[in-house]
Amino acid sequence: MSDSSTAPVGWDLSRTALLTIDLQNDFLHAEGAYGRARQGCDAIAALPNRIAPIVNALRNRGGSYISAQFTLVPGRDGEPLIAPHLKALRPFLTKGDFTPGGFGHSLVDTLAPADFTIEKIAYSALYQTRLEYIMRAAGIDNLIVGGIVTNGGVASTLRDAHLRNIHTVMLTDGCAAFDNVVHDATLLSLGTVTHRMNCQDTLAWIEAAPKVVAS
Repeated sequence: MSDSSTAPVGWDLSRTALLTIDLQNDFLHAEGAYGRARQGCDAIAALPNRIAPIVNALRNRGGSYISAQFTLVPGRDGEPLIAPHLKALRPFLTKGDFTPGGFGHSLVDTLAPADFTIEKIAYSALYQTRLEYIMRAAGIDNLIVGGIVTNGGVASTLRDAHLRNIHTVMLTDGCAAFDNVVHDATLLSLGTVTHRMNCQDTLAWIEAAPKVVAS
């Protein structure tokens, strides 16, 4: 589908954060949980390099980068506390996968380090996480959102943000799903709750704003 480029008006980029969803080694690295199970796809693998210039440009305008990272909390025996539906969908997930502090749980090298990192246990980065606290404490009003998957963590986060009156931009080619048809349908369905811009247009919009001069 074609991009619907609708740049927001009046945003203070110094009060804006780029939020990525689940761009972690266990999803993207060849030695991560999904890589070992041969569950990757090209559209997802391309995201870090596409998003990295936006991180740098936004920081140059005083903005921040927040990484939301999917987390499987280990039980007493080390087996992850995992929802039944996810275990059925991804039976290959096992001890050590998406464990806080582990290689697989970490943000991919291309984007590391984030300014803030939040652990999330479900699709939305706003569900039972410290994201709203970070936004208030750091003076962040607006979010630019990308990551994986479009119809899962990205869509859930954008809808939750809309319910909380948090203004957002969705990176239309800065998110991806395992099925392009599902990706495109999700972009269309979210048009009423978020601005939609591709990464190139978002980068140009940010770079057109004045740089923040350190005092």
